[in-house]
Amino acid sequence: MSIYHPPSLLQVPSGSLQIPLAVDSESPDTSPELLNGEMQPHLRKTVCPILFSLVIPTYNEGKNIPKIVTLLSQILDEAIPEAYELIVVDDNSPDGTWEIAQALMPEYPQLRVMRRVEERGLSTAVIRGWQASKGDVLGVIDADLQHPPEVLLQLWNEIQRGADLAVASRHVEGGGVSDWSVARRFLSRGAQTLGLMILPGVIGRVSDPMTGYFLVRRACIASKTLSPLGYKILIEVLGRGNIRWIGEVGYVFQERQAGESKVTWKQYVEYIQHLLRLRFARWPVARFLRFAVVGFSGVFVDLAVFYLLRQAGLGLTRSIILSAEVAIINNFLWNDLWTFGDISQRQPGKSQRFRRLLKFNMICLAGMVLQTLIVNLLFNVFLVNEYLAKLIAIATVTLWNFWVNLKLSWRVTQVD
Repeated sequence: MSIYHPPSLLQVPSGSLQIPLAVDSESPDTSPELLNGEMQPHLRKTVCPILFSLVIPTYNEGKNIPKIVTLLSQILDEAIPEAYELIVVDDNSPDGTWEIAQALMPEYPQLRVMRRVEERGLSTAVIRGWQASKGDVLGVIDADLQHPPEVLLQLWNEIQRGADLAVASRHVEGGGVSDWSVARRFLSRGAQTLGLMILPGVIGRVSDPMTGYFLVRRACIASKTLSPLGYKILIEVLGRGNIRWIGEVGYVFQERQAGESKVTWKQYVEYIQHLLRLRFARWPVARFLRFAVVGFSGVFVDLAVFYLLRQAGLGLTRSIILSAEVAIINNFLWNDLWTFGDISQRQPGKSQRFRRLLKFNMICLAGMVLQTLIVNLLFNVFLVNEYLAKLIAIATVTLWNFWVNLKLSWRVTQVD
């Protein structure tokens, strides 16, 4: 009597959330074929390279998983037979979703199943699935059938046309929602509007940044350290990936046929946290702190030179101007060497350094004028305490000097 052994589960990747650039896949003509129940090394079957890996993250989707696997397999078997893989990543569902999916593997040879016990969360589930995948194109689709599987071929066609990212959108021609309430529509649009305010350069690139149905080229996100939070994995891909060409395909969001919705207020809070995390990740905090330290040192240089000039008998106005200029030169040299040293090394030569000094000087002088205007405005118009007004002006001008110098004096793209 033979004992049934279920197919093996995929090992859960560990460590940082980085997608490998290339995956070693089985080369053609190396798999022994079965004959009369025995392996025959002299008979080989051709193994197609995997072009596309589609991850299906699940939690308590036991009622939906057989149908979604069947529909996706039928579609992909016709379009790219044997050149794809479906990867179910289950977060140890109480309803045994992973076991149900595992039982389907003998019938669907392109199906893989991963069971996560130590980790939770849709976004990390998607990334862990991508880490274990072999395809050059990666994708994600919900298991609850709210994402119509037939749209997958349209997304695949966008990738074939050259898109780096193909997004299924509810907000383009052919898209929509089925029976959403007014409150749900308001929350969805409100979340998108908030995203445009916090992170316009990311959220504004697609019409439906909240969608969880898309395809992306592996090379666009490979080797990037991803740090998602919540459900909106597309925002992470847009925010950290090298995405140039984006294709969008309309789809109608369907109502759930089985199981329970997992959308709660916690997801909206995590969405805002995710936006803020990406927002601050795009701000060069370490470089700004170095700039601030240099600026603080410049205050002491300014005061010391001013004292020496006055002791030498130089007039007040000339002492102020000269001490300020010496402080500016001091700050420039330290910033050029330390704060923006990595950029300066790519712009060698005395002429380049002199040009950077001139720009730095002009920006700092403009900052001095700006500081004067802010102090007068706060003190004379809004009646703010003069010392508090001075502190606010210094903070504002420090940000001004850093950002404008970053964009003009130390431009990464500048070459001679």
